[in-house]
Amino acid sequence: MSQLVLVTAVGGAAGARAAAAALACAASKTDRAALLIDLGEGRAPRSSLVATAGARELEERFVAHMPDAAVASRGWICRLGLAADPAALEQLPAALPLARESVAVVHLPAALLRPLLDEPRIRPTAVLLRVDLAEDRALTALAVRDLMTRGLRVGVLKRPLGRLVARAAVLGALPSGDGVLPDRLADRLLDGEPGG
Repeated sequence: MSQLVLVTAVGGAAGARAAAAALACAASKTDRAALLIDLGEGRAPRSSLVATAGARELEERFVAHMPDAAVASRGWICRLGLAADPAALEQLPAALPLARESVAVVHLPAALLRPLLDEPRIRPTAVLLRVDLAEDRALTALAVRDLMTRGLRVGVLKRPLGRLVARAAVLGALPSGDGVLPDRLADRLLDGEPGG
């Protein structure tokens, strides 16, 4: 697997799931879909009628190697739903190698961020925080500093995606690299450009 990006919210900020889906769409190509792992979505996502060849191929790989997985190809992405509990952290090391050269984006509750970062078999490359700076500026600064000391690239999304765009992202229907997320933010998280 080339890259693993974690996405969570700080405090009461809404919209982290949609931001994770938009990032997965931005990382997808027609022949190589990104994997969106949604911790908190333990039920099987519904497959869509329209999915790229890369998304279907990734779904087939999961069905072959993890037949009980809640997985579905949706538009540009392949989505895996796992329960939001510490037991899901045991499933991630088995799931991530199946993504191979694809980008994996993990949406998770804030309470699971530290346990996931402490898991030696999971090696994230970047973290996207969905924040409300008016409410949680100090908490955001502490979180960013801690993540950067761990050697991770960190991005901060200050506003939630618009309602229609968020829905399209969750459905995997945003065109790859469409610019819904700020370009510098997506580049930093996916391409490894420096910055905070």
